[in-house]
Amino acid sequence: MIKTFYNTVMDPNINPLRALPKYVRFQIMTVLSIMWTTIFSVWSGLTYLFGPSVVVHMLLALGVVFTAEIFRYVQKMTRYYDPSHGELI
Repeated sequence: MIKTFYNTVMDPNINPLRALPKYVRFQIMTVLSIMWTTIFSVWSGLTYLFGPSVVVHMLLALGVVFTAEIFRYVQKMTRYYDPSHGELI
């Protein structure tokens, strides 16, 4: 149940943002992460941690997006890889 809820919110292939271009999805998810960081910082009374928390969220999001792009690129390139010749065709 928790995994289903998590995927409904966080998985870009399932959530309502799935029809948008990936860069727009990333921008919207970044804004949402900053919004939730603000809410939890104010709620917990730790507003002095807001700045570092935003930076950490941004670094994490950028790392995930960069890794996903590298994986997609490699997957696309290996479609044309001929293992018998050891080269791209």
